[in-house]
Amino acid sequence: MSSHSYNTRSKNMSTSTPTPNHMTRTFKIVLVGDGGVGKTTWVKRHSTGDFEQKYIPTMGVDVFPLTFHTTKGPVCMNVWDCAGQEKYNGLGPGYYIGADAAIVMFDVTSRRSYKNAQTWIRDIRTATNESIPIVLCGNKIDCTERDQKVKPNHIFLHKTENCLAYYSLSAKSNYDFEKPLLAIIRNMLGDDTRFERGVRG
Repeated sequence: MSSHSYNTRSKNMSTSTPTPNHMTRTFKIVLVGDGGVGKTTWVKRHSTGDFEQKYIPTMGVDVFPLTFHTTKGPVCMNVWDCAGQEKYNGLGPGYYIGADAAIVMFDVTSRRSYKNAQTWIRDIRTATNESIPIVLCGNKIDCTERDQKVKPNHIFLHKTENCLAYYSLSAKSNYDFEKPLLAIIRNMLGDDTRFERGVRG
């Protein structure tokens, strides 16, 4: 499944209006965080199943439509993978408008990326009038304990910023990599939502 550019996917991207089970519900999810934390690698892991070794910065935003099959019908999560480089920071608020939820990602080997996660969260809150659920994620936990600069007992931002949840994950090893999106879907459709075998189509 390939990504789509902002210009070709900017209209009618998101709706949370209830629909019959045989129809697809569609939600817009913004994915943000500092450059290099693994956002694109993570979403491409969902989209294609491949792990990208080479870091290629996102230019602006790419949109990845990911379909999940639930007991309440199919759900399409349009994940807006937003650039993390400072030169694109001014574009962010425009991408956040109309979002149904957000994922803020940091790199557990980078204290700076964890510190900056608070700014990403607050920027989203400001742009969306604090109305959407946010999931905080610490990526790259496959790295050695020595390389992990942000220790689990030092991660509390999801509590102080009232996030929906926090997950440690690894886009490289697939460890818990689906949990952020599954948590958001349950938040949207209800805690009793179950996922069918294979989860995604």
